[in-house]
Amino acid sequence: MILIIDDDAAVVHSLELLLKQAGLPTTSAASAEGALASLDRPDLQLVLQDMNFSRQTTGEEGLELLQQIRSRRPHIPVILITAWGSIDLAVKGMKSGASDFVTKPWQNEHLVQTVRTLLNLADTGTGRTPAPLSREELDSRYDLEGILGTDPAFLRVLELAGRVAATDASVLITGPSGTGKELLASAIHRNSPRRQRPFVKVNLAAIPATLFEGEMFGHRKGAFTDAKRDRPGKFAAADGGTILLDEIGDLDARSQVKLLRVLQDRTFEPLGSDTTLKLDLRVICATNRDLRQATAEGSFREDLLYRINLITLNLPALSERPTDIPLLAGHFLARAAAAFGKSDAPRQIAPDARAWLTQQTWPGNVRQLDHFLSRAVLMAGTTSLDLATCKRVAAMDPTDGEGSGIPAVGAMTVDEVEKAMIERSLQHHEGNISRAAESLGLSRAALYRRLEKYRIAT
Repeated sequence: MILIIDDDAAVVHSLELLLKQAGLPTTSAASAEGALASLDRPDLQLVLQDMNFSRQTTGEEGLELLQQIRSRRPHIPVILITAWGSIDLAVKGMKSGASDFVTKPWQNEHLVQTVRTLLNLADTGTGRTPAPLSREELDSRYDLEGILGTDPAFLRVLELAGRVAATDASVLITGPSGTGKELLASAIHRNSPRRQRPFVKVNLAAIPATLFEGEMFGHRKGAFTDAKRDRPGKFAAADGGTILLDEIGDLDARSQVKLLRVLQDRTFEPLGSDTTLKLDLRVICATNRDLRQATAEGSFREDLLYRINLITLNLPALSERPTDIPLLAGHFLARAAAAFGKSDAPRQIAPDARAWLTQQTWPGNVRQLDHFLSRAVLMAGTTSLDLATCKRVAAMDPTDGEGSGIPAVGAMTVDEVEKAMIERSLQHHEGNISRAAESLGLSRAALYRRLEKYRIAT
């Protein structure tokens, strides 16, 4: 049962008709007293509350009623309805425990979708602490290909991601760089009803503010000087599926406003067009920034934050799940050995090397560990990765030749790392091919093939 709180009979009738057509039963209340009396219903599942539920109120009474609802029925989701010009009131409501908000005039499909999403989330237990699942149970229920780990805190994140995937809830994935936010977003899409539709990834940090509208909304031919043809934007490309807005914490203020309107109304206009297009998509955002701190500093809109984080999944740093490091290291080692095709590539990790790997802080997280093991495969001269090789890899920094540590995450590709190590080894051994090959764990023939591949003169 859905409780609608509003004293405007026309609004109540409109919502009742809309939800009835969607197969959702409703009841209504025109006052705070009537609303509170309805909270005792055992079949109550969700509340739709107009923040100005009475024409005599200024919004503060709406906040007070919300707080009473949350106090008496804390697990019942509440959706606030407010005018676009009063979003600051909705933000206050979100701080008081509301689950989501919609603005007038609402989009019928989007409102029904929001209601269904919150009902599904309540059914899957996100309002309470579910019994933990083992890794085996998670793998039997969800497609988590490429995501490795058995750390209990990490498994709880995967379990919630799996539960949320079945809904259309907006998801905010947080965590340090290199923790696998894109992998998790992809898994949510694969486990969702939209799995057969597009999954579009957008790095917002790479889009200049002046190009934001064109990249995201597309443009029509003639919209500007170089617009020689119609070009669909990222939102149109993702229609029906899922869009990942990566690095959303780096979005400039002007673009944040434009994004908020799209996420709220699920509509947009391409540049050079007066036609409003509707969107049907799932939105996942990701960032390594603390968005709450950013809102406090004024660099990120608070209303946008509440629009994108119905569910927040925080991926822990690799240093917070050290028991997963041997598992990840073994996987990356085997993958790198297969990729490089070295007959003498290490296929296992010696106990002392495993202990050393586990003790490292890995500021670049899983991505840095992956790069490290790729370099180790190139440098190792035995079929077992030993501690000495690990320390040699850690001491070499092909980016500056000073031995200051591992390159920054994403700074170099595997080929660039390999080429740089070969050049450094040749320089160190004064062009002696045999000694350079030995130090790199390669045969002379293998080194010559790489010299030809990278066009390195000797």
